[in-house]
Amino acid sequence: MTERKTQVAVVGGGPGGYAAAFLGADLGFDVTLVDEAANPGGVCLYRGCIPSKALLHVARLLTEARHASAWGVDFDAPRVDLDRLRAWKTAVVERLTDGLGQLSRQRKVRYVRGRASLLDPHTLSITTSEDEEHLAFDHAILATGSRPATIPGLPHDSPRVVDSTAALDLPDIPGRLLVIGGGYIGLELGTVYAALGSRVTVVEMMSGLLPGADRDLVGVLARRVEQACDAVRLGTKVVGAREEPDGVYVTFEGPEGREPEQRFDRVLVAVGRKPNSNVPGLEQTRVAIDARGFIEVDAQRRTAEPSIFAIGDVAGEPMLAHKASHEGRVAVEAIAGKKVAFEPRAIPAVVFTDPEVAWCGLTEMQAKEQGTRVEVARFPWAASGRALTLDRSDGLTKLVIDPDTERVLGMGVVGPGAGELVAEGVLAVEMAAVASDLALTIHAHPTLSETVMEAAEAFFGHATHIYRPKRRGA
Repeated sequence: MTERKTQVAVVGGGPGGYAAAFLGADLGFDVTLVDEAANPGGVCLYRGCIPSKALLHVARLLTEARHASAWGVDFDAPRVDLDRLRAWKTAVVERLTDGLGQLSRQRKVRYVRGRASLLDPHTLSITTSEDEEHLAFDHAILATGSRPATIPGLPHDSPRVVDSTAALDLPDIPGRLLVIGGGYIGLELGTVYAALGSRVTVVEMMSGLLPGADRDLVGVLARRVEQACDAVRLGTKVVGAREEPDGVYVTFEGPEGREPEQRFDRVLVAVGRKPNSNVPGLEQTRVAIDARGFIEVDAQRRTAEPSIFAIGDVAGEPMLAHKASHEGRVAVEAIAGKKVAFEPRAIPAVVFTDPEVAWCGLTEMQAKEQGTRVEVARFPWAASGRALTLDRSDGLTKLVIDPDTERVLGMGVVGPGAGELVAEGVLAVEMAAVASDLALTIHAHPTLSETVMEAAEAFFGHATHIYRPKRRGA
């Protein structure tokens, strides 16, 4: 057993962990980063954000190729080579994770491939393939992430029942696929498999897809999902499942009661994620865990144990990579003695389906729930020249605005590239911009970004490409 010391120990090499480690090194700290993978990257790069987006790009290409006949361009039916598709996806992941490994070395971050547990508030035990190491630290940052949630009653030991991690491995293209969960993970992976040729059924126990997102945005996506899938079952839950040699037989309970069994070749469970807060040895510290399993932290991401911080999925919702990265930087700056706090006004959320759905800041739904008086300015993409050239006129850009101060409180977009467009809304909310700031900013023509400007103009009743006069007294 070896013994070492470090100023900052980071447990978990995902987007939060490596962002914290890299900034710590940039600020002059001696940093040790611990993770079980060969390189930093975490779930996001290895088994989440990046491989799923690579496959979604392929799915979008397949969908456009099939739709191209409407524009007078015909292609032969595509042939999917799963081995080559897997290899391409893996190459994307390896290029990024290898790059992060190189950045670690350039910054002189000590990277330890192993599993960490806490011995006390200032000591880690790290088990590697070769040794056990005791690492004394001044401060530690827990960035242990999350894992897929499960639901009871399913044969989880069956290879036919998979979570998002296994689904991204593309074991095959099942003839019939059941996706349990109509959130972003289920919809993203469901649309991938539908594009590859599976007959997909999505089942969601709530009354609508993407619970929590504004209904006018979700409605545009829902219509596309219903066209791509065999069925979308809302207000429905799985009450039974059994595996047979020819598939998994699933029983649903919908608004009309229990239904006859249906057979599926595979079942994808996508009902959310659970925080990895069961860090071994955590009970040897004062770190507290709330009723939902998240580690409790303050505005600087410090736990009840002064030497230990927690960031990312393990420290609370939203469980998003970019939120984790920002938290990691806040934690390191707090360790450095800077006056910082994690207090964003707008954390963007993006669903990378086709069309994409994105929002930030205050949503229209949240405003109604809170009783906050707002005015919503919408610009339909049917009036966007650029959207029509893409044959995607069903999109929508909306701004949530304080009617008294005209301050932009939130933004929502549905359509191709929504995840890129929402960045302007994030900046507007964070800088306390008012609607006229967006309306007076010249946007290039013809672009989809113009829809942001015209939504702001619509607030004043003088958008160029729609006629929607401002009501007197409004």
